Parts: sequence; C-alpha cells; structure tokens
Amino acid sequence: MYPSPIQNLIDQLAKLPSIGPKTAERLVFHLLKSHPDNLSKLSDSILELKKNVTNCNICHNFAVANPCEICADPRRDKKLLCIVAKPQDIAIIEKTGAYSGLYYVLMKSFNPLLGHGASDLGVDELLDKIKNNQPAEIILALNPDMEGETTTMYLSKVLRQFPAIRISRLARGLPMGADLEYADEVTLSNALSGRQNIL
Repeated sequence: MYPSPIQNLIDQLAKLPSIGPKTAERLVFHLLKSHPDNLSKLSDSILELKKNVTNCNICHNFAVANPCEICADPRRDKKLLCIVAKPQDIAIIEKTGAYSGLYYVLMKSFNPLLGHGASDLGVDELLDKIKNNQPAEIILALNPDMEGETTTMYLSKVLRQFPAIRISRLARGLPMGADLEYADEVTLSNALSGRQNIL
C-alpha cells in the first residue's frame, strides 16, 4: 500500500525487538515529518554505531576503545568479578554506584529453545580469566528467570573448582514499595531465605 522506500523502512524497523508493524509504521511517518537535519543525525548515529563500537576483548562489554573504560580503569577493584548476561546489565549496575569491581559479559544464557547450551557461554575463556586474575569474589548477576537460574546453577557447579574464591549471587526478594499481599510464592520464599538481621 505504501511506496517502496516507506514500506522497506517499516519492514526493517519491524524486525527490531518490541517493535511490531504498527509501531514501525508510526515511527516511519514520524520520520517523514521530521526535519532533514534530524534524519541525517539519526542515520549518522546508526552508521557510527556499526563503525566505532566494538566488544572489549577482556570483558566483552560494548566499547569505543579496547580495552573498555572499566577494564582500563586502575581504580576498579580487581578482586571483584561480576558476571552478567548482556552489556546492558553493566550499565544498570553502574548506575547504582554500589559496585566498583570488574565485569564479564556472557552475551548468552542457557536457552535450549534458541539452541543456547553450555558451549555458547564461553566458559573456557571465563575460566582462563579467573585463573589469571584470581579474584576474591565472583558475583553471578543474572536475571531471576528460567534462563538466568539455569545459567547460575551451571556456573556455580563449574566454579566449584576454585574453593578459595567466594561465589555469590544477587539477593532475591521483595522490591521497595512492594505489598506482601501481591507477592508471589517464589519471591516471598527468596525474601525469607535471604532475610537479614536488623539487631
């Protein structure tokens, strides 16, 4: 129904996560009404993304330099290693200001439906990193969903070969402002088992 340049862009945008055909259509028509300078900036940003962004060869985070800013920062605590599933997780943790160690990005987690198994996690590279750097603690900061839990269980077994290293995971429980009445059993169970002393 639309001229081919419009339909082609709708089709391409609809391939992005969380964007269906209707949202893609709205975005394209918004772009058509935008100032040409804004379109040029958008296209330049997309080209720059592919041209200048790479993966850090130490932690696999997205970066414009290799190693990335975090791995190259001498102020980071080399005794702490936080394992995350994807680069976006690093940005979220960094925003808290509560962590000052290093990271390792798996890039994938267990998902048999997508064909992701143990061999896709890059465990050999992770083990080499641990042997070379000897962190005092490894934090498994993976999502509390089926993929994250399965990956956490697998990694905790693999990491048992380092008895001198503390292996921890993010606490699970009730979020701030939550109402017990609406909490599910798993969340409440995690909150009870992870309870902390206040006196």
